[in-house]
Amino acid sequence: MNELLKIDTSNAERITVSARDLHKALEVSTDFNHWFTRMCEYGFEAQKDFTTFLSESTGGRPSQDAQITVDMAKEIAMLQRTEKGKEVRKYFIQIEKEWNSPERVMARALTIANKTIATLELENKEMKPKALFADAVAQSDTSILVYDLAKLICQNGIKIGGNRLWTWLRENGFIFKHSCEPTQKSMEMKLFEVIERTVQRSGHDPKVTRTTRVTGKGQVYFINKFLESQKGEQIC
Repeated sequence: MNELLKIDTSNAERITVSARDLHKALEVSTDFNHWFTRMCEYGFEAQKDFTTFLSESTGGRPSQDAQITVDMAKEIAMLQRTEKGKEVRKYFIQIEKEWNSPERVMARALTIANKTIATLELENKEMKPKALFADAVAQSDTSILVYDLAKLICQNGIKIGGNRLWTWLRENGFIFKHSCEPTQKSMEMKLFEVIERTVQRSGHDPKVTRTTRVTGKGQVYFINKFLESQKGEQIC
């Protein structure tokens, strides 16, 4: 995939992009400061959706910029209502899909675990790698979709598809029946999080979308539960 914008992956918890780079890629005619201030008025929160900072400009004078989450960047691209906005939004969707793939999630958790192992070795302490790996995933702020959880379970030797996993979660009281919402028990156990976004629509009232995602703790919990019970062996 061609790099439309430079993505910052230095933070293991989330990926971000420069607001100025996004402004340039969207070919916005309004100057950056006024444009970004207006975009922030669509319900985005400082420190959660974006972090502002000063960067050096070509003239040597500091200029305002911000690192914004890919979720925020997608919504901003959609708000432009231009062909360029559609192109940029599709680019971010693909970036996010790759970032949240089971392989990338596990790779990040393994990197965290390896760093922790190195630290512990310096302190002459011991910890089983598998337990450390599970702990790294559980403490991760990276949540994934239920369909991606199904892929992780498959990679651990239990074959199950996304649709059957949803059914199992409902039948076992983790998700409400006839719904995609986690039950109170699941939320208290911190197995899921619900991401809520308000999407502005031209000529229509804003639309609120809710997406259920599996937390790092939930990923470890469900993988272990399936390994213990061997449920879903016949499901591909």
